[in-house]
Amino acid sequence: MLHAFISAATEEVAETKNPLIPEIYDIIWSLVPFAIILFLFWKVVLPAMQKTLDARAELIEGGIKKAENAQAEADAALEEYKKQLADARAEAAKIREQARLDGTAILTELKEQANIESARIVSNAQAQIEAERQAAVVSLRAEVGSLAIDLASGVIGESLADDKKAAGIVDRFLADLEASEKQSASEKASK
Repeated sequence: MLHAFISAATEEVAETKNPLIPEIYDIIWSLVPFAIILFLFWKVVLPAMQKTLDARAELIEGGIKKAENAQAEADAALEEYKKQLADARAEAAKIREQARLDGTAILTELKEQANIESARIVSNAQAQIEAERQAAVVSLRAEVGSLAIDLASGVIGESLADDKKAAGIVDRFLADLEASEKQSASEKASK
């Protein structure tokens, strides 16, 4: 019975085809549209896609080049800015140094002018003092002379009214007095 069952199943299998394997005409009619679609895809779609991809790649490469150029320009501008900044700092240092030198020169000039002015003032003051001393000496000589003549007249008992004679006596007396003062001053200086 088993044998009959197996032979009945094989006969049934031989009569029915495998549902997974299509018929030859289905395969042929399926290959024709596939070949047409493959041909159209190969000739139309792929070149259009390739063009789009090439355009994108070119755009990206152009953008990269522009970015590189912009970066190079920015670097050059930065270097130029640094150079200008260094030049400005150097020029500022020169200006500061020149201002310091000018200030020193002005101070030196003002000190010289002040020294000259003070020397002139001292010289004028000394000349004025000397003139006042001379005036005082002349005035004192006349006064001392008149007092000496009055005293001498009182001591002698006679009038020394002769002005020339009195002036000669007074001048001699004062010259002797000055000589004795100079001699005592030189003796003190030598001790």
